[in-house]
Amino acid sequence: MTIETLEILGPNQNGNSTIEKPIKARNWLMIIISCALAFCGVIGGPLLMRLYYLHGGNRKWLSSFVQTAGFPVLIFPLIFLYSKSKASEKINGQSSSFFMEPKLFLWSAMIGILLGFNNFMYALGLSYLPVSTSTILFATQLGFTAFFAWLIVKQKFTSFIINAVVVMTLGSVLLGINTDGDRPIGVSKSQYLLGFLLTLAAAVLTGVTMPLIELSFSKATRNITYSTLLQFQITNGLIASCVSVIGMLINKDFQAIPREADEFELGNNKYYMIIILTAITWQLSAIGFVGLILYTSALFNGIYTSTLVPVTEVAAVIFFHESFTGLKGMALALCLWGFSSYFYGEYKMMNRVGDNVTHEKLDQVENGPQRLHDQEAPFNTA
Repeated sequence: MTIETLEILGPNQNGNSTIEKPIKARNWLMIIISCALAFCGVIGGPLLMRLYYLHGGNRKWLSSFVQTAGFPVLIFPLIFLYSKSKASEKINGQSSSFFMEPKLFLWSAMIGILLGFNNFMYALGLSYLPVSTSTILFATQLGFTAFFAWLIVKQKFTSFIINAVVVMTLGSVLLGINTDGDRPIGVSKSQYLLGFLLTLAAAVLTGVTMPLIELSFSKATRNITYSTLLQFQITNGLIASCVSVIGMLINKDFQAIPREADEFELGNNKYYMIIILTAITWQLSAIGFVGLILYTSALFNGIYTSTLVPVTEVAAVIFFHESFTGLKGMALALCLWGFSSYFYGEYKMMNRVGDNVTHEKLDQVENGPQRLHDQEAPFNTA
């Protein structure tokens, strides 16, 4: 992970003249790319999964599997980066460590197990909920991410973050008040409630997983390159997919898939096309999420993911003609209020930090020589 160090000259309480403040560097190009990848998955993933359920799909472990099964597509850019690394070694005559550290592999494997169960809970919850309701409810992961980021990686809290967490929690409570308001046809009240609870549980587990990824990156002793990021995600996806495969074997999904494909309302070919597109779409979002955590933070990743809720809401209404109830609108308004509060708080904090750095630099230029002279001169008691 790249770290910039800002040196500010000036005496501190111990009389030292230099203070070092580590600041995570911002690779804006990679942040923009990660945002674009996450956008594709956050919008497209739930819509494709809901399309599968609406037209006859009913395999929950299969839906869990496709959320991580697209990891092989990451092998192609990894091979390209490996070839580029070897070519650079020949030119410079120096060997470099391309493969990730063993400790990162262990972290990725552990997180992959959590992700496997998280995917199943989300997939099962989405099978009983409309996309719009599931999306707004899952947006509460921001509050859980903020809490566990404070607990695990010591994320600083501000009044704006607290306000965002509170109003978004109220939004999820509003969705649970009327369990019959937008219940899909054929879904019982108990199934709707189960979907509500499972989606909320998936949001909690996501809130734990994101800070754990940030913590694992902070434990690395070598710089984390994009090739390391790809290896981390491939391991993550492989382990999570293995968890889903175990569930599919127990549930005998592999024997049922050909029969389900033949009975699929849109046809056999479109059945497999939807499965493949869903896997690729979710994998794009996964590498985007991990990239955002690496280049920013777990909390920012949660904020960005939740910011896309309105877009997913509109897409669900357009493509699936889902109802947009009054309570759902109030919940969405509270989410937007929370997002605005967070971004305004970050804006004020960035301005405050920028002003402080500017004042410290001006103070260094104007008073630095005199301070150094005062420190070097003996104290005259006469």
